[in-house]
Amino acid sequence: MSTACAPTDRRLVRPEIASLAGYTPGEQPQEGVWIKLNTNENPYPPSPAVAAAVAAAATGRTLARYPDPLATAFRRRVADRLGLDPDWIVCGNGSDDLLTILVRTFVGAGECMRVPTPSYVLYRTLAGIQGAACEEVPFTRDWALDDSFAAPRDGLRLAIVANPNSPSGTLVPPARIAELADRLPCALVVDEAYGDFADADCLDLVRRHERVIVTRSFSKSYALAGLRFGYAVASPTIVEELRKVKDSYNCDTLSIAAATAAIDDVDWLTTTRSRILATRARLTAGLRSLGYQPVESQANFVWCTRPDGRHREVYEALKERRILIRYMTFPGWGDGIRITVGTDDEIDALLSALRDIGA
Repeated sequence: MSTACAPTDRRLVRPEIASLAGYTPGEQPQEGVWIKLNTNENPYPPSPAVAAAVAAAATGRTLARYPDPLATAFRRRVADRLGLDPDWIVCGNGSDDLLTILVRTFVGAGECMRVPTPSYVLYRTLAGIQGAACEEVPFTRDWALDDSFAAPRDGLRLAIVANPNSPSGTLVPPARIAELADRLPCALVVDEAYGDFADADCLDLVRRHERVIVTRSFSKSYALAGLRFGYAVASPTIVEELRKVKDSYNCDTLSIAAATAAIDDVDWLTTTRSRILATRARLTAGLRSLGYQPVESQANFVWCTRPDGRHREVYEALKERRILIRYMTFPGWGDGIRITVGTDDEIDALLSALRDIGA
């Protein structure tokens, strides 16, 4: 008997969901050996302290009990690092969970949120789930945000800026973010999933501007993409509202323990960050020598184009060689390829394959 959904089944769900394309994550091959440079994961194992903390957290009856709903141990640790009170911190199941909470908190059906483009396409999906409009304001060709990003609009309830941006890896300077926040009539979320790789961040703006919220992820810089943990920094008044919306236990016991151990290992982060930035420079130079046009990145990936526009062809040729990168296209903007900074050996293999494919 067929298990395919009949057309009538789709009419049972909300129209906004039925018409939604949905977010498509990067490819995650489950078999065979691949050089995986498509989803901006950290190429190195996490701090050894993480495995020890997870093992300790899994002893006795710990996992038989619900986790701390507020991730208090972690909030105290990161708040101390930032010179804040823990009431300025809310934790989530990765920064995507926090973005979902933020959109649900601020944006209602029929209202509007604003994002730059090209940028993280999940933002548009989150607006669609809410039955809200997502206004996309194009970056300038040098990846800046002009004054139109702060223009008033009826029903505008939230703005989000990925900083560093994906896919470009570029950074809007904190001073410019502050200017936009001063002019916007709504909350401004600065999504700093790649913030640890950048030369500057907007964490200090949260103290000075009540409408600025910064989100951070442990998936990239701390090599914990498989554990799912992130946090947001916002005024205590906003944090109080976000807690009403989040799931009761949105962070599990193991992820809280892992993130707390990871953030304590400053030496590991410093060393790993330095290795990734050095390899990023090698990747950028190598791409340029092959005739590609890479954008100078502030993240753990590099966005580049080719004068002949053969981006999809390059992606497919690399995939045949079991090397995954991310081919991306943006209506009205164009397409290109995004390459995660892997280990030196992985980047050497990539550049060798690109030479074989031909510049």
